[in-house]
Amino acid sequence: MGVLAGLEPEQVFIFFEEISAIPRGSKNTGMISDYLVSFAQQRGLEFERDEKDNVVIRKDGSSGREAEPPIILQGHSDMVCEKEEGCEIEFAAEGIRLQVQDGIISAKGTTLGGDDGIAVAYMLAILDDPDLSHPPIEAVFTADEEIGMIGAEALDMGRLKGRRMLNIDSEEEGVFYVSCSGGVTVKAQRMLSRELFSGTGAILRISGLLGGHSGGEIHKGRASANKLLGRLLYELSKKTETRITSFSGGTVGNAIPKSASASLVVQDFSAASQVIQDISRKIISEFAKTDPDISITLLESGEAEEAQPFDQASTRDVIAALFLSPDGVQRMSFDVPGLVESSLNLGIARAGMQEEENKIFLLYEVRSSVESAKDEMVSRLSCLLEGMGFTVACSKDYPGWVYREVSPLREKMIEVYRELSGKEPCVLGIHAGLECGIFATRLPELDIMSFGPNLRDVHTPAESMEAESVKRTYEFLVKLLEVI
Repeated sequence: MGVLAGLEPEQVFIFFEEISAIPRGSKNTGMISDYLVSFAQQRGLEFERDEKDNVVIRKDGSSGREAEPPIILQGHSDMVCEKEEGCEIEFAAEGIRLQVQDGIISAKGTTLGGDDGIAVAYMLAILDDPDLSHPPIEAVFTADEEIGMIGAEALDMGRLKGRRMLNIDSEEEGVFYVSCSGGVTVKAQRMLSRELFSGTGAILRISGLLGGHSGGEIHKGRASANKLLGRLLYELSKKTETRITSFSGGTVGNAIPKSASASLVVQDFSAASQVIQDISRKIISEFAKTDPDISITLLESGEAEEAQPFDQASTRDVIAALFLSPDGVQRMSFDVPGLVESSLNLGIARAGMQEEENKIFLLYEVRSSVESAKDEMVSRLSCLLEGMGFTVACSKDYPGWVYREVSPLREKMIEVYRELSGKEPCVLGIHAGLECGIFATRLPELDIMSFGPNLRDVHTPAESMEAESVKRTYEFLVKLLEVI
């Protein structure tokens, strides 16, 4: 072990460091699945791998417990790949670069992949340890969770024998999740027209936003770079004739976009510059608490006498789509105080890019614990965007996870947590989507709980993981398997 040497539990961090060296972004899960298969083969463990890169590894119960009912341990092998501006890592071919300071683990310039690499490391450590007491284990490593739970959707769950499942994909120690929201991805696109327009070329950039998970952190009021871009462009267009050549904001649907930029042609650059300065001051003041490092700049890029930006109608529709799109928390739960019921996130917005130079593309993540509310948000988006000429399509529709009134697994977890910590755990629902919803829908008799160690700022380059929390949570998991 290298960077994480000396941290406990040693075997957990050895495995976490090994998988961190493997490229494992969503849609690039072949190498991590190869690693999991090799792990099982080297230890003589039964395993299955499917065409979606899901891997299931089975281990017999420890001595005297072979005949007990099995338990499922579950997490996902892929990670969100986000990086800071200027970071040169190529996620498709390189692992991340770990660092640790004062017991806090992070990655240099990128997401850490603690979501959900720590689940992978926990499961591997348990499968590798011959001295633990546990029932038969089915360790389920699903792929491509971060882009719509594709692996879980494709998994043959009829082959699973366990009827208790521990999902290790939560991010706050001492919090046990018992329900989650469902979600759907909404994609909208339309063709745009261009025409000659004389003016001054300019680049509008928005950066320094904190971003975050579009489910777990949507309630924190953080700024969306895509929504700010729409606001700035609208104000700009009121003061001087403005045309858009291209723009891009956000990289994944389930992360609040933390940067965006647009290439423009403006008739009066001096007026445009003054507008951006004025609005920027207001935005920076509004988000001083949530996004203290916002940077908004408009830089001249030269004369554009022969430019062919989008025509007036296309520019107007682009600005309207960005500015008017609903975004953020839509409704709080009336059943669970403090829990978001419904939200939207305009995670990706781009237009005029080289591969699609005459097209605009928008991608939203819609979440709700109420199915009818989810449907209403999709209908509202469709009504707005179809009225502007967009084609709207839905994909990756996944179910929510409904609270289970009777759960022996929940009661045992609460008992063990009290014994080890002397504290009461928090038992909550979560607004983010979890694969638990798919498992619960396919296997209605499955008793499921979700938990994990302390992770912060997941889906952003600021993502971090608390080493001591990893240790405590692993000790909790080991004890739970011993007494369950």
